[in-house]
Amino acid sequence: MRQAGLIAGAAALALVAAGAITYAVAGDEGSADPTVPSARSADAGFARDMAVHHQQAVEMSYVVRDRTDDEEVRRLAYDIAQTQANQRGMLLGWLDLWELPKVSADPPMTWMGMGDTASSEDGALMPGMATDSEMKRLGSLGGERAEVFYLQLMTDHHKGGVHMAQACVRACEVGAEKRLARTMVEGQESEIALMAGMLEERGAAARP
Repeated sequence: MRQAGLIAGAAALALVAAGAITYAVAGDEGSADPTVPSARSADAGFARDMAVHHQQAVEMSYVVRDRTDDEEVRRLAYDIAQTQANQRGMLLGWLDLWELPKVSADPPMTWMGMGDTASSEDGALMPGMATDSEMKRLGSLGGERAEVFYLQLMTDHHKGGVHMAQACVRACEVGAEKRLARTMVEGQESEIALMAGMLEERGAAARP
């Protein structure tokens, strides 16, 4: 798991430059003097929290690719890892360009008015995130058991991500970030439906 995390982290950091490129359109419709969000804005909060949220999805996806030979699951895991590493790079790139910190003293999801509901129990910093125990279990399973557990964990993860992205669509002010959030909602809702079918094929279902 440690090796998978290092690989995923390196891939995400390499893509921070992609986020820098997007700054040209990070203001509303290419304004010459785009407004820079404040450190406590929804734009900054979403960028920080979703970067953390995405990193775990990348790590989970690399773990399951090493635990199964099923091409369908491996392909989904690869797609999720690449998409979310790229999006994470964009979010971190914007924070750099806005000269805003990547961490905050406020609890996660404070920008959503949910700082008092975010949980750090057993390493789960935000709703939908897997706990440390669940990540350890995923790394211990193999074959179909690993596939089912990954699909269940990722379904929960996507549901939490969709909720956060929907909040950004409502509250964020930077045009490019709102568009990215909409893309996340559409993409992850589509993958939730895909994973429901994959679980059914394996005689399982998403967790209640």
